Amino acid sequence: MKFVSIIIGSKSDYEVMSECAKTLEKFGVLHELIISSAHRSPERTKDYIVSAEKKGAKIFVAAAGMAAHLAGAVAATTTKPVIGVPMKGGAMDGMDAMLSTVQMPSGMPVATVALGKAGAVNAAYLAMQILALEDKDLEAKLLEDRILKSKKVESDSKDIEVLL
Repeated sequence: MKFVSIIIGSKSDYEVMSECAKTLEKFGVLHELIISSAHRSPERTKDYIVSAEKKGAKIFVAAAGMAAHLAGAVAATTTKPVIGVPMKGGAMDGMDAMLSTVQMPSGMPVATVALGKAGAVNAAYLAMQILALEDKDLEAKLLEDRILKSKKVESDSKDIEVLL
């Protein structure tokens, strides 16, 4: 069974990252979600990644704040795609997490999305786009979602637009 694995560095990340899970659920994409830390529980993190791959994880989404080494630790353990979601907080309000997540060494790529809720949702969409490379039904759902979003923009504009 293929699924997306969501790993969050601490319980405080759950509220934001639940948006990633909700987005996957909306499209019928299976997922797991666990708390594991690159620093506080490195063995748990490694063991989980190996176990998740054996169960069918195709993509890993890793969310962490501050030093934000979780996505890099995941990338070091798997050859599957890793999407990093930097979390807000700490003295730099997420800038440190963003820089840590995006600055991976050569050969250890981590796709990095925006901070916070927008990043959580975009991580789900990016994971689904990757899965859709081999899943035409999911690709069709994503295309329909894009069409609906486009129609909403047009509808919202008609509610307020002033044209000469």
